[in-house]
Amino acid sequence: MDVEPRRFTADELRDLDRRALAVTGGFVAAVTADALAGPTPCEGWTLDVLLRHMVSHNHGFAAAARGEPAQRSVWEDATLDGDPYATYRSSADEVNAAFADDGVLGRKLDIYGYGVFSAPVCFGMHFVDFLVHGWDVARSIGATGEIDDDLSEAALAVALRWPYHRPDKAFGVKVDVPDDAPAYQRLVAYLGRTPDWHPPS
Repeated sequence: MDVEPRRFTADELRDLDRRALAVTGGFVAAVTADALAGPTPCEGWTLDVLLRHMVSHNHGFAAAARGEPAQRSVWEDATLDGDPYATYRSSADEVNAAFADDGVLGRKLDIYGYGVFSAPVCFGMHFVDFLVHGWDVARSIGATGEIDDDLSEAALAVALRWPYHRPDKAFGVKVDVPDDAPAYQRLVAYLGRTPDWHPPS
């Protein structure tokens, strides 16, 4: 008998998201300039493209949380300004502040390319997105990308509640892994990653 995935409150999701941004920030802090042109687990994306995508989406989710309509330029046109970690950290601070404002709970958020959703749904989307992209960054620079079980299991529970899973460059088709694989490997595999992915020699 299948067990229904756990549900989280808005405050729990905000806390999980803050933690995911911090974990991912630790991986981004280890990125060196010579790694930016290298490949990532996101097919066809270099690390530079992935990091700009992440910074853009932090700006986009923050704008949505403030009640702003989705604009392509906000969601897609970020640069790294010569310092990937500082740029990431600034964007993470922006989205943390926007999500922390309780006014967001009364809004519907306009998410570019996906539609309009409640704030808690968006908190969950952002949480899963950034935790998995943190693993992407880590693997791209040769780190294991290991994420603690608590965060990984929570992200998997959120992802399992999504009504559909649309493969794209960021998240691919589910990869089969053993049921007893570490939680972070089951999470990334569910979202289309091969857990032992590493940059080509």
